[in-house]
Amino acid sequence: MTELWQQNLALVLFLPWYAILLWMFWITPRAARGRPGKRGFDVAAIVVAVLASGMAMRWGFALGADQAGAMWRQILATALAYGAFLAVMAVAWGVRARWLRAGEE
Repeated sequence: MTELWQQNLALVLFLPWYAILLWMFWITPRAARGRPGKRGFDVAAIVVAVLASGMAMRWGFALGADQAGAMWRQILATALAYGAFLAVMAVAWGVRARWLRAGEE
């Protein structure tokens, strides 16, 4: 494999799962679909989550110890990428829920 492919393998392997999580984030809550600003917030959260995941993946790949073999680099990169993605999406979910509740009052 080329170096670029190896560095992005974690992102490629997680794309289907990311798509499912992002779709769930996008469609919920159904009652707020027409709310001004929701779509923009959702797009921004998704972009930040994917960028954070990509950056964490690259960082993890660079950190991977060469002594443990190439597989460890992939495992570390995948774990960090997934953790960064979930962290950003969890924060976005909470912030959006609070924002939507505040708008209902």
